[in-house]
Amino acid sequence: MTSYISILKPGLLTTLQDDGRRGKQQYGIPVSGAMDQYALQLANILVGNHPQEAALEITLMGPTIKFCCSTHVGVAGGDFPILLNGKAVAAYEGIRVNEGDILSIGSAKRGCRAYLAIAGGFDVPLVMGSRATYLRGGFGGFMGRQLKEGDEIPVKASKELKGSRKIPAAMIPDYVDSYTARVILGPEAHRFTAEGIDIFLSNTYRLTNQCDRMGYRLEGPVINHTAGADIISGGINLGAIQVPGHGNPIIMMADRQTTGGYTKIANVISVDIPYLAQLRPGDTLRFKSIALETAHQMYIHQHEKISELINEFEQNNVNSRPRYYSIKVNNKHYQVMVEAL
Repeated sequence: MTSYISILKPGLLTTLQDDGRRGKQQYGIPVSGAMDQYALQLANILVGNHPQEAALEITLMGPTIKFCCSTHVGVAGGDFPILLNGKAVAAYEGIRVNEGDILSIGSAKRGCRAYLAIAGGFDVPLVMGSRATYLRGGFGGFMGRQLKEGDEIPVKASKELKGSRKIPAAMIPDYVDSYTARVILGPEAHRFTAEGIDIFLSNTYRLTNQCDRMGYRLEGPVINHTAGADIISGGINLGAIQVPGHGNPIIMMADRQTTGGYTKIANVISVDIPYLAQLRPGDTLRFKSIALETAHQMYIHQHEKISELINEFEQNNVNSRPRYYSIKVNNKHYQVMVEAL
């Protein structure tokens, strides 16, 4: 019998997301994937999955789900109330569910997005190597769209988990509504006046209502260019901060376009992207410039902590064998263990 979950209520915007559709941008295919990659990894670790397995990305108001199998789930991300058969259960802890159980996730009290992972992962087709939903293109995930009432999503088989899993308090982010994002200046920082750079780094910007998975439009003090905002179109990174002619920044997020023709003043560092993913319209941002080497060390440290946590949990499971994930930083390769199955 096929294991699956049934969507009784879909929530505001619930999609399947993994770490994204990588290596396809040269063909005009966006990366997509989870907005908060860190929360995605923690949710998957709670249920013994690979950290980048596809999970449900829940936005602002969560779904109600009926389980047609007995399994484990984990929820990580923003502060959402979670009820299992009407009783409160905690995020950042493994949750045992039985066939027929109903789990409801309410409206966010803090933050914007949460991730629900299920042991084994969701059994939906890979599209160009990923299960991530790209809504504008209508592909990936479950039928290329957000979830609807009545959807039945198949679940892959999983190993039996031993013991309970709980994310240490020190690894749980504190999502706030006013954040200082660390950035690396460039690649077109020379296209801005010295005063424009100073304005960017010393003022507060507010997220407008034009914020979605593609990008965040900000409003605040105008950033001045030296000779116009247009450049020859070039590649767009996650966290790239474009400044069009009107002088207000736009931050590129998970569903960003693959190329763009506006000057980029800076790029938000990888470890700060999850905090941006949890902001809502009306929340505020400031920017702080740091050295590239510092950003590299933060990135490596985060992956090392995730590796240590997985190793600790998997020691309780039999037949474990380590698997390693290669991180390339500043043209050097680092082997970090991120799964043991």
